[in-house]
Amino acid sequence: MAMPFFLLILENSNDKIKLYMRGISVRNIHEIYIKFQRHSKGIFEKRCVYRKEKEKKEMNNREELFKWNGNPSFKQAFPLALQHVVAMIVGCVTPAIIVGGIAQGKGEITPADVTMLVQAALLIAGIGTLIQLIAFKHTIGSGLPVIMGVSFAYLATLQGIAGEFDLATLFGSQLVGAVAALLVGIFIKKLLFLFPPMVTGTVVFVIGVTLYPTAINYMAGGKGSADYGSWKNWLVALITLAVVIALNNFGKGAAKLSSILIGMIVGYVVAIPLGLVDFSPVQEAGWFQIAEPFHFGIKFNPSCIITMAILYVINSVQAIGDFTAVSEGGLDREPTPQELSGGIIGNGLGSMIGACIGGLPTATFSQNVGIVNTTKVVAKKVFMIASGMILLAGIIPKFASLLTTIPACVLGGATITVFSSIAMTGMKLIMKEKMGPRNTTIIGLGIALGVGVTLVPESLAMFPSWVTLIFGKSAVVLSTIVTVVLNQILPKEKTE
Repeated sequence: MAMPFFLLILENSNDKIKLYMRGISVRNIHEIYIKFQRHSKGIFEKRCVYRKEKEKKEMNNREELFKWNGNPSFKQAFPLALQHVVAMIVGCVTPAIIVGGIAQGKGEITPADVTMLVQAALLIAGIGTLIQLIAFKHTIGSGLPVIMGVSFAYLATLQGIAGEFDLATLFGSQLVGAVAALLVGIFIKKLLFLFPPMVTGTVVFVIGVTLYPTAINYMAGGKGSADYGSWKNWLVALITLAVVIALNNFGKGAAKLSSILIGMIVGYVVAIPLGLVDFSPVQEAGWFQIAEPFHFGIKFNPSCIITMAILYVINSVQAIGDFTAVSEGGLDREPTPQELSGGIIGNGLGSMIGACIGGLPTATFSQNVGIVNTTKVVAKKVFMIASGMILLAGIIPKFASLLTTIPACVLGGATITVFSSIAMTGMKLIMKEKMGPRNTTIIGLGIALGVGVTLVPESLAMFPSWVTLIFGKSAVVLSTIVTVVLNQILPKEKTE
């Protein structure tokens, strides 16, 4: 049946082929057809084999993404690394912008110095991430898929030190205080009994609550600014907040994970025609600059050091939660004691390096832990690429200066969701334990005394100044001491 079809095609071909075919017998035509059919079949089979091999290779390459020591292609790893950078970058630089704004408002530093603080925040985030990924001799760094960044948990205390003293004192306190994180990492097994979920939850809740005034002040335009409280600031802040809320609750995938970034972009665009954005810092900034060691100086104040050391202890214990979450969610196992110890020590070392180059204290970023738990991508290569991108951003002043042009109202509208999330994380930790009379007493007094004294710092007016600084400037310190002590001395309830 195939022969007539073949001949029909030849009959309908052009005149040259017709003339050529007149000298060929029917038998020859049949042989040509058979050869043609075999050749076509061979090509088809080769294509099928090639397609199957390609699909198998792609599948094997994709599986490399889900192995810690996997080697996925750059094409596959890059967009996943970029997703991590996008998720962390705003949260990483915002504390630097806020602290820099306080120092600039006092006339201590220039806008160029604020840009340098932002650069340093990115640099130390990249360095801190590399320390965790490389895990030197399995004692410094966790060897887990985490992203580090400048933490909001220290912000209230950093604001107090920057306002009361200067950046040199802040970085001196950070440098010495970070030693506490090293000690916690070394003796973590022996210290865990002091920090059950009820204690850490109370402290985390207080951290979030005490940051609310910062967010509100920024939504109004930044305390001390000429247009503080104007309708323009509140309009932009509420639009930014609305976008973040909408994406958090109705968005999916990358849109949901990047809700804060997208909200800030929308708020930024709205702020431009309202005259709230000043691009002059970008024009003045260069294209390449490496952080200068001890650019802001270094000073040591005992009361500030004690305050920072207590914060490092609390946040080191809190980091265990992130290390556990990323290990169980991405690697399907619990972290080893060595990984926990190395992770905390690595964070302490990273913060000490940060103090030398102008980078504020770091911590694991929970939003990136969330990405790992969602995608299950744990390949070290992905995180190495992400850390490289963060480091690259940290040596480009143009990029850092662009971030400093974000209006205060945009920062406020975006960060109030972060601060509320911190407080609710603390609440979740608290609710892991039964709320009997004993626990409610510990939690209630921890919050009441910590927040209460901070709201009325003049209540310590007759005490030495160092007492006011430690207990009157940071609610976290007093809350920590109260909850830890009460949890040890109050008798356990029988149901516990």
